[in-house]
Amino acid sequence: MSVAVNMSRKQIMLGQKQRNKLSRLSASQGKSESEIVRLAIEAFDPNSNAHEATELMELVSERLQEAIHSTKKTNRVVAKTLKQLRSPVSPIVAGQAT
Repeated sequence: MSVAVNMSRKQIMLGQKQRNKLSRLSASQGKSESEIVRLAIEAFDPNSNAHEATELMELVSERLQEAIHSTKKTNRVVAKTLKQLRSPVSPIVAGQAT
């Protein structure tokens, strides 16, 4: 077994969900579990606002989905109204009943 220079072995405790996630990440990224842990440590910055940015993006995404749903609903109403306006007017509606 080859060990990279200036690296030391550390033992860590992980819960079942964390072990499963680490295994999935390792397989999907084609990297060793150790490399995934090293990358996670490098990316971790307790002073960063990354978690706030993530929460903000989730909120924006939720609101955007709501806006899309509302827009689609409005578009259906507008399309129905336009269809009614374009259809021939019946004599009864036009006040021309015979």
